[in-house]
Amino acid sequence: MRSRPWVAACFLLPALVLLGALVVYPIGYSLYRSVFDAAGSGFVGLKNYGEMFTDPTILTAFKNNLIWVIVAPSVATALGLIFAVLTERVRWGTAFKLIVFMPMAISMLAAGIIFRLVYEQDPHRGVANAIWVGVHDTFTESSAWPGAHPRPNTDLKPAGGGSFRTASAVSSAHPANLPLVGVLPKDAAGAHLAKPAPKAEGGGVSGTVWLDFTPGGAGTPGRIDPKEKALSGITVQAVKGGSVVASAKTGDDGTYRLPAKADGARLTLPASNFAQPYNGVDWLGPTLVTPAIIGSYVWMWAGFAMVLIAAGLAGIPRELLEAARVDGAGEWQVFRRVTVPLLAPVLAVVLVTLMINVLKIFDLVYIIAPGSTQENANVLALQLYLSSFGTGADQGVGSAIAVVLLLLVVPVMVLNVRRLRRESRR
Repeated sequence: MRSRPWVAACFLLPALVLLGALVVYPIGYSLYRSVFDAAGSGFVGLKNYGEMFTDPTILTAFKNNLIWVIVAPSVATALGLIFAVLTERVRWGTAFKLIVFMPMAISMLAAGIIFRLVYEQDPHRGVANAIWVGVHDTFTESSAWPGAHPRPNTDLKPAGGGSFRTASAVSSAHPANLPLVGVLPKDAAGAHLAKPAPKAEGGGVSGTVWLDFTPGGAGTPGRIDPKEKALSGITVQAVKGGSVVASAKTGDDGTYRLPAKADGARLTLPASNFAQPYNGVDWLGPTLVTPAIIGSYVWMWAGFAMVLIAAGLAGIPRELLEAARVDGAGEWQVFRRVTVPLLAPVLAVVLVTLMINVLKIFDLVYIIAPGSTQENANVLALQLYLSSFGTGADQGVGSAIAVVLLLLVVPVMVLNVRRLRRESRR
């Protein structure tokens, strides 16, 4: 280079031209544009920067970016470390690493579409809620006939909290039939036909709970008609003096039987019979939308962290680990006192790389967050786009956000470069 600098300049010129066109000029123009108004004709000084720190929407973006920078890199790095250490000890470790790393081959756009479906509220479409509802229903019994209620002008009256109770006491001398409506015909399509309950022996109380509706409207209200369906699994309680003295469930034909102590009681149909089925968690609601999107990011980038950490782990001298074990250290102590300190440089590279990456996160938030909660999930890169090209576009504010985002990324990049230089000198 000293003897023929023009040769070096010729080789460097294409790269310098590209850097100037794609990096230097955009940065310079963003700085220039950030001190002008929306039209680009009026100089406003630092007004756009002041608006950034007073606009609630942009402040929400700052807050969410802070959450992203703290949570996403930490969780992804921690999972990568765990996967890298554990897969060293299993035969199928390579296959496991391949599976964990595979999401890196998917674009952010595709991952966003995938997780938009995963987080669907409807358990029949969203995988997350399908699993959540399945676990919930395993431990909590679902209601028998959600939405059912008594016919108007019958003996069954609302008793508060979604339950219903007879206005008069029942007697063993007469069947206590309880007609209900509000069940969709398609939901009762597979139900058995309702039957009148036989008289209970020993002074007990019996009756039928059925869907008091005949297709075509030919039936008589309050009477069990031949084509009307039974409502099975309904809990019927006998209440005296405010206490439940007996309880029974209707069978497939809708009939139930209560013991003699139910004679003279009022019958109650608890609210649990009619509660709407559990529909899962609103993953993309205002409260959980940011954690949900961070979860999709971790799914993609934990494999990246695992591969880098596994490479660092392969370079650790095994004699140090064996020496620690010989000295009586347990596996947890070896991991905490030897493995992690030796991996500190690699962990720092992974953590800083992911921090730079999440500061610029855009695709996942834009695709996964629905319009109703996009403001709750907002981040600076998304706000930059919305301010510049959305409704009421103001490229002055958008440029100011771009400059601030650059200022947030540069210190992390400088720190990473300095640390890499120090490592190379060693």
